[in-house]
Amino acid sequence: MKTPTPSLNPDASKPVGIWIRVSTEDQAQGESPQHHEQRAREYARFNGWTVTEVYDLAGVSGKTVMDQPETKRMLADMKRGHITGLIFSKLARLARNTKELLEFSDIFRACNADMISLQEKIDTSTPAGRLFYTMIAALSQWEREEIADRVKASIKIRAKLGKSLGGAAPCGYTWKDNNLVVDRAEAPVRKLMYELFAEHKRKKGVARLLNKAGYRTRKGARFTDTTVVRLIQDPTAKGVYRANHTYRDGRGKLIPKPQSEWVLSPVESIVSEDLWKQCNNLLQERKDKRPLGPKPTHPFAGLLFCGCGQKMYVFSRSPKYVCPQCRNKIPIEDIEAIFREELKDFFVSKEKVLDHLSRANEYLAENKQRLTAHSRQIEKVRAEMRKVYQLYQTDQVSPEGFGKLYRPLEDQERSLTTELPKLQGEVDALEMQQLSADEVIAEATNLHRLWPKLTDDEKHRIIESIVEKIVVSGDEIDITLCYMPSSEELTKRQRNLSGSSPPQA
Repeated sequence: MKTPTPSLNPDASKPVGIWIRVSTEDQAQGESPQHHEQRAREYARFNGWTVTEVYDLAGVSGKTVMDQPETKRMLADMKRGHITGLIFSKLARLARNTKELLEFSDIFRACNADMISLQEKIDTSTPAGRLFYTMIAALSQWEREEIADRVKASIKIRAKLGKSLGGAAPCGYTWKDNNLVVDRAEAPVRKLMYELFAEHKRKKGVARLLNKAGYRTRKGARFTDTTVVRLIQDPTAKGVYRANHTYRDGRGKLIPKPQSEWVLSPVESIVSEDLWKQCNNLLQERKDKRPLGPKPTHPFAGLLFCGCGQKMYVFSRSPKYVCPQCRNKIPIEDIEAIFREELKDFFVSKEKVLDHLSRANEYLAENKQRLTAHSRQIEKVRAEMRKVYQLYQTDQVSPEGFGKLYRPLEDQERSLTTELPKLQGEVDALEMQQLSADEVIAEATNLHRLWPKLTDDEKHRIIESIVEKIVVSGDEIDITLCYMPSSEELTKRQRNLSGSSPPQA
């Protein structure tokens, strides 16, 4: 068989470059980068051209290629005359963005260079070629937008099915078998965040306490007030996973979508809906009103409400709690006396005490779970430290790099191990202080007797631990007692007051 003779071409020995950008679809069909390069080399050889450069962008998205290093190198070579033409398999492999394709065309024309598309047989040196090139470029853009629309449609369907959209799971959760489930290691920390915020009402304070305890974000960074707010506002923790609610603009900024496009799916909750609402209401109050002032010093401050819904305060030199809106008032001595009787009635009821002790056992179980998660976190950090040390031992990381990687882990491990005895001590104390209903009633009776001798700060701590809300409406007073985080703490505080040890501040 006779070998074809290369065509006589006035551009013989023309220096050209080969552009390779192979899509995933092409590779699936067996068209490797090597295949495209060889095809372009054969084309150049047949025309008598010299291939001086190969620009390899395999795996790079065609959405935008102008800022790619290989693109910049190709354009620099063209402007200095190192190449006078570029061979590529088809327009969609050069770029899929109409604007960029037209920019390429203008640059090539200004440099008196040719664009050679093997599939479309385009030569931009002629008017007809430029017209055809513009039309094909528009079609490529249309094709890309069609694909994007199909992808968007599939995203909404997957979100409605509760399937992963490819992003990371929210803090406290993990993707397992394409379903969102609670991460037993992260969930206690996420729950602790809500509990700390409900108690301290300060986002920076919560971040500081989490960091001090040795906890870090999933990426190993310290918690910030911004992170705390974002996680508190995320409804996933209360059992509602929100998908398809944001998108990124051209600059990478996260933009919220209209609520009509959100997809909400039920998942296992980490905190109760009441606790989630309480924390988010506090955030909204902080946003709507001035920053919080000093912590209250009056026993019922922050827990006493008027029937109109406003909190009641003790103003300077006033012996009464006053509603700033409707001026409803109640003397400090009266509310304390009423509370003491309510406290006595609560503990005298053995049924109520038994119910409370049952909840206290739940609280103990939660603390044990948090202790287990904390211990796992320590082991995880130590495993990371061992990995970094092994890299250093095998000379895979420099001494400087070892310090940058190891020191943050060392600091985190130190904070975690410092916090561990506190958690263990709390669990030990709760286990050893398991009380019977009769013991609780006896201790509460003593507490009722010694109540007048307590300081305002001691009264406030006890009230804060067992009262959810007190509403004063005219002559009616409604006291809502809540689950005490630790009845053992309450009775222990009473034993201290009765003479076994000094009162705790």
